[in-house]
Amino acid sequence: MTLQELLDRSQDRLEAAGLVYGHGTTNARDEAAWLVLWSLGMPLDSDLDAIGCQELQAAQVGEAEALIGRRIETRQPAAYLTREAWLQGVPFYVDERAIVPRSFIAELIADGGFDAWLGEDTRQVLDLCTGNGSLAVLAAMAWPEVQVTGADLSPEALAVARINVDRHGLQDRVHLIESDGLAACPGPWDLVLCNPPYVNADSMSALPPEFRAEPELALAGGADGMDFVRALLRDLPPRLSPHGVLVLEIGHERPFFEAAFPQLEVVWLSTSAGDDQVLLLTADALRAGTSPASVSP
Repeated sequence: MTLQELLDRSQDRLEAAGLVYGHGTTNARDEAAWLVLWSLGMPLDSDLDAIGCQELQAAQVGEAEALIGRRIETRQPAAYLTREAWLQGVPFYVDERAIVPRSFIAELIADGGFDAWLGEDTRQVLDLCTGNGSLAVLAAMAWPEVQVTGADLSPEALAVARINVDRHGLQDRVHLIESDGLAACPGPWDLVLCNPPYVNADSMSALPPEFRAEPELALAGGADGMDFVRALLRDLPPRLSPHGVLVLEIGHERPFFEAAFPQLEVVWLSTSAGDDQVLLLTADALRAGTSPASVSP
């Protein structure tokens, strides 16, 4: 069997199984390529047109088809099966203790999407809800002059983050701490990155198995998805430096966000998913636009 034939057959199997994607790929073809190339030990960016005619040994085919079978049978994200996820071209270790990294904030870090709000005084960066530590690592890579703190409520997720910080040799610049929200993060912070649990209750009840395989703690945001965000916006103002900014991802929950915080002067940042997934708040806007009523539980 050639590599191209194996890819075609794997794609057909994934499509017939009715799987759900969104943890690094968006369709059966890309998922098949990821799993097959990984099982063969080939680079994930291989030119499939150039190597598609390559003949494979029976053992190679068997290993690849077994991995495709595991994806179908378990409905786990491919990243949990390979123990690896990529974000902005950077590899990260991941397992079931942490959510699969896919934050659109990573795009904005790489593309300079909010650099206009940063400056020479930007030195202390907090990645709140750090999960596997990917945003903390990317921030440290993007801005060599900053110190980054990655905080998470889950000690299991922090153990995964430790693997990634060590893997990329950033032990001196990325500090990991266990914290319930901002409780152990007094600041002051010049930049806060946060991809919090924001999925509303109705959406949580409808999640497919691939997303239910992830820690619920990293996804569920209460009835309207804003439980964590309410506490964050309530507690953050005194912890931000005067020039500080918050970059916050809320996914598809913009209507709930705007209903909960109608007085906030928000900057919506453009990503590949559109202009309503990630927002920016300056320290001044946060202090002026939050009131006890708007951030109360």
